[in-house]
Amino acid sequence: MTSPTNPLQVSRFLQVYDDAACQKGIKFSIGFDFREYVSMTEATPTKGRTYPNFRPDRSPIELGEGYWIIGVDKNGEVAVTDAARLYDLSCSNFAEHLQSLKAFYCNPAMHAHPEDRCTCTAPSAKKITGKVAYHGDLWIRRDLRGQGLAKITAGIAHGVSFAMWAPDFLCSLVGRFSLDKGLVAQYEMLHHEPGGSILQLVEENIVDDDWLIWLTGEELRSQVERHDRSNLMLAVPSSRVGAGGP
Repeated sequence: MTSPTNPLQVSRFLQVYDDAACQKGIKFSIGFDFREYVSMTEATPTKGRTYPNFRPDRSPIELGEGYWIIGVDKNGEVAVTDAARLYDLSCSNFAEHLQSLKAFYCNPAMHAHPEDRCTCTAPSAKKITGKVAYHGDLWIRRDLRGQGLAKITAGIAHGVSFAMWAPDFLCSLVGRFSLDKGLVAQYEMLHHEPGGSILQLVEENIVDDDWLIWLTGEELRSQVERHDRSNLMLAVPSSRVGAGGP
């Protein structure tokens, strides 16, 4: 039997990352209304359009089955975004969910273009089943990149997903550049495979060839329960907010 989530331990874990964000002048908030989220992200210059996974017009998310995170700078301008949702794959798996296009549209027959397609060749995707927390739409404003915000945002998202769902798996899809630049290491995702999502969504103008990255539920629990404040502070650069990023 899986042991229950310890609210105090999760609170301490989240506090470490929230404090690190505050030191950089970033204030995080969390929300559950994805219409509000899309409204904010569409009004944010330089951020690309949110994928249909997190857009209510294509894939509604019931209350309690998803959340978003927004980080604003000292001027109240959006600096960081992230989103997560829970997929019930107790009778399916992540590979099947992607290839059916149900990961992107609640009703592919209604919303998908005839030429939309997704191929998943990552072997482990077929083993990702049960309660699956999917994280996506991570965006950091260009002037703040390279300052440790990816690690901070991922830490907050991991803590919230664990607290809300204690999922069997936590996963994301990322471009190869995320591995090459060391971002996946900052996300603290322990596993990665190519062929996660070879995707074409015609009307969304999306063409991807993404890797699958993931954690098991027990690995996520271990992250939350064994976190170390000093290790985080050493891993996050101390550059001032506003300094130029890559």
